[in-house]
Amino acid sequence: MSTLTRRDVLKQISLAGAAAASGGFALPVLADKPLKVGLVYPSPVAAVGWSKQHDLAREALVAAFPQGKIVTKVIQSTSGTNAESIFRGLAHDGYRLIFGDSFDYGTPMLKVAKTMPGTVFEHCSGIKTAKNLGTFEARYFDGSYVAGIAAAKMTKSAILGFVSSFPVPDVVGAVNGFLLGARSVNPKIECKVVWLNSWYDPGKEKAAALSLIAQGADVVLGMTDTTTTVQTCEEKGVWSVGYASDMASFAPKSQLTAYVLDWSSDYINAAKAVIAGTWRSEERWEGLAAGVVKMAPYNKLMPADAIAYVQQQEQ
Repeated sequence: MSTLTRRDVLKQISLAGAAAASGGFALPVLADKPLKVGLVYPSPVAAVGWSKQHDLAREALVAAFPQGKIVTKVIQSTSGTNAESIFRGLAHDGYRLIFGDSFDYGTPMLKVAKTMPGTVFEHCSGIKTAKNLGTFEARYFDGSYVAGIAAAKMTKSAILGFVSSFPVPDVVGAVNGFLLGARSVNPKIECKVVWLNSWYDPGKEKAAALSLIAQGADVVLGMTDTTTTVQTCEEKGVWSVGYASDMASFAPKSQLTAYVLDWSSDYINAAKAVIAGTWRSEERWEGLAAGVVKMAPYNKLMPADAIAYVQQQEQ
């Protein structure tokens, strides 16, 4: 654990003034010390899913720098109610770059950032910024739109299903993208939605997927942090779409595709900027074009002409 002395604090204030003149955000010199990076996830790091994709980005971050230059600490399954103490504890322990990877962390991250000016905070799916708090997010609707095209090519009922977490703007956008992509193929397609009001609840998710299938949905997308939706579709013999990770290994016959999230560039670029003293608060929002959103391979059970059409639309 590193301890800041009064001399360190004074040096930090001096550097911050210099950075303000150049537009960057400077931290105490890190040339002879590793950058300590804290990462807070809302769910466990499973084989696939939201937190898994963030942990893969953490691994890419460590690999992108010389050995020992980056030190990371992960705290999993953190709710919005106890996030403030965790962010504050990481900052007190010398973690100069902290990632909070849930929409729920917005208020606690902003509160801690204002009282810990020597720490850089990056909020995934956040909507509020500060001098030392930036946000980054994916254009989920890029991926869900393409998935909707694939779904329209395969549905027989013209009814799609969407198992959703919370009705926050980014998730609503993904739902709309899924329907709009499908309607670009067949304007009569409809999409039924079930809101879980939870990021991680396999029991509720399975019940939601079964409910949608019972209502006639023969392609179901699950935008949560589990594989439950694709597995349920596999069991019931209907098509599915994965989210965050490629979930084909859990539903080889069911999954048409998945829109996969790759946060590596956000993590690596933030760390480089902190070390260089050039970090500044930004609102980043990137999708397929930037490689933050990627489409998983299309199911080979789809007709070749359908796959070709979806790939053309993706490009």
